[in-house]
Amino acid sequence: MRRPTRTPPSPLPQRHGVDPVRVRLPATGPWSTVREHLVERLTGAGDGTVDGLFEAGRIVGADGRPVPADAPYVPGMFVWFHRDLPDEVPVPFPLEIVHRDEHIVVADKPHFLATTPRGGHVAETALARLRRMLDLPALTAAHRLDRLTAGLVLFTVRPEERGAYQTLFRDRRVHKEYEAVAPYDPSLSLPRTVRSRIVKERGVLTAREVPGEPNAESRVELLGHRPPDGAAKGPGGLARYRLVPATGQTHQLRVHMTALGVPILGDPLYPVVTGPVPAGDFRRPLQLLARTLRFTDPVTGEEHRFRSGRTLAAWASYARWAAGT
Repeated sequence: MRRPTRTPPSPLPQRHGVDPVRVRLPATGPWSTVREHLVERLTGAGDGTVDGLFEAGRIVGADGRPVPADAPYVPGMFVWFHRDLPDEVPVPFPLEIVHRDEHIVVADKPHFLATTPRGGHVAETALARLRRMLDLPALTAAHRLDRLTAGLVLFTVRPEERGAYQTLFRDRRVHKEYEAVAPYDPSLSLPRTVRSRIVKERGVLTAREVPGEPNAESRVELLGHRPPDGAAKGPGGLARYRLVPATGQTHQLRVHMTALGVPILGDPLYPVVTGPVPAGDFRRPLQLLARTLRFTDPVTGEEHRFRSGRTLAAWASYARWAAGT
């Protein structure tokens, strides 16, 4: 039985709290040089970008030395480089620390801040911010929260312990509660448990419910309701809901609330996809908050319960939220 190849440590330090890109060359392929493979693999970057990285000596091997553009292709070889950071509008809301010890960090993430680097959100992410704030370059995320959703996210301090915390989420041993503000429908009988089959196709913005064995389950409870202040929002006014997901399908809570006829306020995807929001427009955030996390620490055995200190703006003042002030 062939042993898995050990990944060598990165020869490049982080930049702005962001790890370098690591590429392992495939075992087989038609490429004669490292450059040929990277040009094909990084199609979106373009030949000029890859050549510029080579010319600047920014693509390095495991020994930290620059790899020449004409270096022969070696199956299984690792190379590293830093991408140029995209222009990002800073998210002007604080990232709060709820708990920190030698094993974990629990952060209270604001709306609009991505959890981890992805796409056009790299340095302006919760992970990169925390690495810089706390001087913890090895910090990693144990799970993710949608960029538009605010609330609690768990990060691990020691790489060797990350798997233990990720397993908690995989095995559904973390109790999570969310809060949402959405229209109030007096005819909707609550509490109730919603079960359905949700699929999310690659390249499609929205998830959807389809016939079949349920793979998504959410408990929906009513916490309170009242007429909105300053503007009408349907005949029933507004309500605040507690949402308890038993599973973790993409956009699950947003899909289930829409299916009940009470889509979450500020949702740009459900029930209909709206036009893209310009960068820097932080008005009318999605009114969804990851309020609590509860679990038994797999390393220390301690019972943890964490609660977000944030409030949902539309519940505090619907008129101000709607006006984007």
